[in-house]
Amino acid sequence: MILNISAVLLFGAASVFAVKTKSAGGGAAVVLFLFGFFAAGTGAYEPIHNLVQASADALSALGN
Repeated sequence: MILNISAVLLFGAASVFAVKTKSAGGGAAVVLFLFGFFAAGTGAYEPIHNLVQASADALSALGN
């Protein structure tokens, strides 16, 4: 079974979790940074999206 989750939904949930737990580490900063670009759709969206997509593809290839 394959489960597809939108990147905006995933990073949004992680952002809410980071804010609720008052996380101030580097991981929380990266999550909030990525969520901002996915949500805003700025000119930097395409390179960041490609990077995240390549990372996701690489992780999924590890299981094969």
